[in-house]
Amino acid sequence: MTLDEALAELRAGIEPGRAGEMAAYHKQTREVLGVANPFLNDLAKAWRQALTVEERVALADQLWRTDIFEARILAAKLLTQARIKGDEGVWRLIASWVPEFDSWAIADHACDAGERRLVADPSRLEEVERWTTSDHMWTRRAALVITLPWTKQNHPTAADLAIRDRVLGWAAAYAEDRDWFIQKAIAWWLRDLSKHDAPRVRAFLEAHGDRLKAFARNEAAKHLG
Repeated sequence: MTLDEALAELRAGIEPGRAGEMAAYHKQTREVLGVANPFLNDLAKAWRQALTVEERVALADQLWRTDIFEARILAAKLLTQARIKGDEGVWRLIASWVPEFDSWAIADHACDAGERRLVADPSRLEEVERWTTSDHMWTRRAALVITLPWTKQNHPTAADLAIRDRVLGWAAAYAEDRDWFIQKAIAWWLRDLSKHDAPRVRAFLEAHGDRLKAFARNEAAKHLG
């Protein structure tokens, strides 16, 4: 599939009048076509079934480079899959996108694809840890969003628990960062973890809660009772 063919299929999903609403909601200055997420999901599913991993990586790279809002989200969806044999090229492409993150929707879809590659190979956390000291806020935020799978296990292994503690250490280092998106990401991580590991969240909030913004502290404790 060529890029032109892919864009033609993408543009077939344009809904008249939707682009302006989406651009305003997502605060986008890049081109927004006005294609709904369910259409993107269906397109990505069809392409994942039709293309090899190498073809998907190549097409995702081209879609991302167009800098069209929906094309970037579709690029991420094209690589979102639990099991991918020989996934290093997939991981490398996703990681290369991180410094270009500039909006939550694109970043979250890319992290959704990336988290599956982390679960497949947790040694990649060494690279993710380096993101935590970036000058780029969206890169720092991505370190928490992409590690969300470790908040959700009901039966974590000792290695999983060590990863939880490692990421909680990153969150602690972020606690005094006043950026709303960073505070929101900390709260998101803690809130999700509280459903499966309340003691760790209580301990974090006891140690660091007074350094968080009030909204983040409250959201993190939402499910603690």
